[in-house]
Amino acid sequence: MGQKSIISISRRQFVQTLAPAGLALVLLPSGTKAQGQFPSKNLKLIVPYAAGGGTDAIARLIAQAVGTVLGQTMIVENNGTAGGNLATQQAASADKDGYTVLMANQGPMVVNPHLFKSVKVDMLKAFDTVSMIADAPLVVVVPKDSRFGSLQELVTFSQKNPDKLTYGSAGNGSASHLAVLLLATAAKFKAVHVPYRGAGPAISDLVGGNFDFMITTMPSIIGLMEAGTVRALAVTSKVRVTAFPVIPTVAELGWPDYETSAWYGFVVPAGVPKPVIEHLRSATVEAINTPALKERLIKEGATPLGSSPEEFAALLGKEHARWGALIKETGLRHD
Repeated sequence: MGQKSIISISRRQFVQTLAPAGLALVLLPSGTKAQGQFPSKNLKLIVPYAAGGGTDAIARLIAQAVGTVLGQTMIVENNGTAGGNLATQQAASADKDGYTVLMANQGPMVVNPHLFKSVKVDMLKAFDTVSMIADAPLVVVVPKDSRFGSLQELVTFSQKNPDKLTYGSAGNGSASHLAVLLLATAAKFKAVHVPYRGAGPAISDLVGGNFDFMITTMPSIIGLMEAGTVRALAVTSKVRVTAFPVIPTVAELGWPDYETSAWYGFVVPAGVPKPVIEHLRSATVEAINTPALKERLIKEGATPLGSSPEEFAALLGKEHARWGALIKETGLRHD
């Protein structure tokens, strides 16, 4: 069963939520809701991962803000069962009224269809895109007491000792899993995968030293990085992250073609009326451009986006092909 968390969306409480972080909030205009009757009740945001990870962190921030724009509560429901496949199936079969939204990212949307034979949903046809939300680099992290002081040391050891190192991920097919596969292919090493049901539980075991390294989203690990609980070896973007300029990129450390990130967006079941999709898109983009939320996303290591449905659909098609090719090359299958 997925975990449900009710997120209050009143403006006063939204301000109070962000106030501890020292953020000033420009109140969101209420014109969006005045354009029509939708929404007239609470909305549900399905997150196909356990609570506590990077996707969940972004989901809760955007749900709070979009709910405020729309004037309704957006309920976040986490369900990481079967790599997020159960959650996507649930979202795909929901009523086509716009009240059920899926937090979409790589794993469930464009990786799992290649990875799991049990996936019966055609993700590119089962959903209509709403908008991109944000894009975030991933970061290679090790426990604070790790023997590896650099990414080169870790890779060199793994090259000489195949399958002696273990790495955790948010689950089979997650961005954290595929990022390691991409690096292992580029650097020609092998390590043992330890999948979890979300980044949160995986990171807890990383801190406890239960595996050797992890590539995870910046929002999911940034607090532990700042506290010194884990050590960052490299980021996966082409350029260094503004918030952490001392951390080198994988590309500059010897693998110039390496680049990957975690992206987040909203999709709804295919067939939702276009005016409803546009209403959701408008509210999402408005929320993303709120100064307080934009600043918060940047502090989480993410780049705020916002896009048209067509732009998001094009990205899904491109990513579907990219990760499908990698899975075919590595021979990876889960069931």
